Parts: sequence; structure tokens; C-alpha cells
Amino acid sequence: MMANLFSSFDPATTFNMSLNWLSTIIGLLIIPPMFWLIPSRLSILWFNIIITLHKEFKILINKSNGSTLIFISLFSLILFNNFMGLFPYIFTSTSHMTMSLALALPLWLTFMLFGWIQNTTHMFSHLIPVGTPPILMPFMVCIETISNIIRPGTLAIRLSANIIAGHLLMTLMGNTGPSLSLLLMNILIISQILLLILETAVSIIQSYVFTVLSTLYSSEVI
Repeated sequence: MMANLFSSFDPATTFNMSLNWLSTIIGLLIIPPMFWLIPSRLSILWFNIIITLHKEFKILINKSNGSTLIFISLFSLILFNNFMGLFPYIFTSTSHMTMSLALALPLWLTFMLFGWIQNTTHMFSHLIPVGTPPILMPFMVCIETISNIIRPGTLAIRLSANIIAGHLLMTLMGNTGPSLSLLLMNILIISQILLLILETAVSIIQSYVFTVLSTLYSSEVI
């Protein structure tokens, strides 16, 4: 049971296909060409979302020379893959640590290298919060160092765990369908629809959280 349950997250066993990672970019093939040619309601909606994200990330970066392009692109990539995973028979790439850690680790490593090379004194000041008693300073340095090191792991685990949890719950509920009566089947279908709406919200929220935390981490090294 558990092997069948988790096999939906295994790109090597899902339908015995080795190209399941193409789900990361395959959605680009189904975007209507009119989206790129003329202003449409979809393009106007997306432009408004981008402008809103740009204004918010600009405040978080808190620097006039900061660029929000990489963070908006990161949000778009994660949101796109989260939505693709909601469709039936499509491999969910963001549920794998391979995908989420590949996004979080290079960002964090780049921020750390830039901060320690360009603003070494500023980075050292982050290790000891203001007002820390002298006797606690060695412990605070250790705690702040550990919390800084585990940041890419927490980003990746938060994204993957939330995506996996929702998909597993939908799979478990769906597997009970054949053994239910007609009344319970109707209740199950309604529950699955509500859960799908919840997963849509989770996809948006997790994309936003991942991007906002990455933006906050970048603002600490400037």
C-alpha cells in the first residue's frame, strides 16, 4: 500500500516513463500564443500580479539598487510547477527535494558568499543580536550560525512537505472511493473538490512564502 501510495512521487515508476521531469517546462507548450501577441485578460492579470510583487519585494529588499527580477522569476517557476502538479497524471516536480533544494541552495550560497566577501563586518554583526549579555555571546554565535546554515534546508523541506502532504491526502481519499456507497461517494467527491481548492491556495501560498523568505535572506547581506 505504501509503495503504491508514494509511487506517484517517484519519477522512475510513474507510468514507467523517464521523461516525467519534463513537467517542469511542458506547460509552456500549452500556453496560448495569443498570450504573447496581444494584451489579453490573462496577460493583464499576470502583469498586475508582477507589478504587485515587484512593489512588495522592493520594500523587503529596502535598497534602491536591488533587483526583484530573480525573485519574481522564482515565484513564477514555483507557482507554475505547483499548479502543474494539480492536474491528473502529471508528475509534481516541486514535491522532490531535488527540485526545491536546487532552488534554495544556490540562492542561499550566493547570498552568503556575497555577504561575507563584500560586507564581512555586517555579517559578523548579525551573529550577535543587539543587547545580548557578554556571557551569552558565544552561545548566540553558535545558535545564529546553525540557524543560518539550515536555511536552505528549511526552505526546501517547507515547500516539498506541503506539496507532498496535500497530494497524499487526496490520494488516500481517492483510494477509498471504490469501496464506498453512493451517498458516501458524493460526500467524497465534494470533499475532494474542496481539498483541490485548498491545494490551489497552498500552491500560491508556498510559492509566495519561498520567495519572500529568499528576499528577506538577501536583504540581510546588503
